[in-house]
Amino acid sequence: MSLKSPLDVLTTEIAACHLCRDKTETPLPHAPRPVVVLSSTAKILIAGQAPGKRVHETGLAFNDASGDRLRDWLGVDRARFYDPGRFAILPMGFCFPGYDAKGHDLPPRRECAPHWRGRALAVMPQIRLVVLVGAYAQTWHLGRARQKTMTDTVKHFRDYEGSEDEVAFIPLPHPSWRNSGWLKRNPWFEAELLPHLKKKVDHFAP
Repeated sequence: MSLKSPLDVLTTEIAACHLCRDKTETPLPHAPRPVVVLSSTAKILIAGQAPGKRVHETGLAFNDASGDRLRDWLGVDRARFYDPGRFAILPMGFCFPGYDAKGHDLPPRRECAPHWRGRALAVMPQIRLVVLVGAYAQTWHLGRARQKTMTDTVKHFRDYEGSEDEVAFIPLPHPSWRNSGWLKRNPWFEAELLPHLKKKVDHFAP
């Protein structure tokens, strides 16, 4: 009988995680359903925020309007995006966090990333490009290199390229429809960053 790889073991452990429901003073308001895609071969990691309600219901990452916009930014179709040989997907919070009083998605659960993220990244040493979707992922991965605002961080995207033997990072705003105004106010994003992003994606996930 063959032994499971560390990646397979971790995938199984994450699927059974109830950390945010059972070991916190403010438990998740519904049953946990972690949505992640770990990969032993993908060169690109999508580091998102947390699943939305539709993703929670379907169990498929970025299976919503935000995902459609993100795929457009990346220049890939659904088949290419959902190929685990090309893309790994690791949000800051693995489960849908629920809604706030105004009906907006709550932030990613705080207990998730410290518990799982280091282990998940460790079993994917082949990752060469991390796409940082939103401020939470940018803060975690860039640390002090992150600018004071999300806009400035995205605007300085070339600062996070790294050398040839280092992992590269590309920060993006969240692809939510709520950021449509931001996109109109920042035309450089479409004119400068997206062509750069698509070139990277074509290189690492042809």
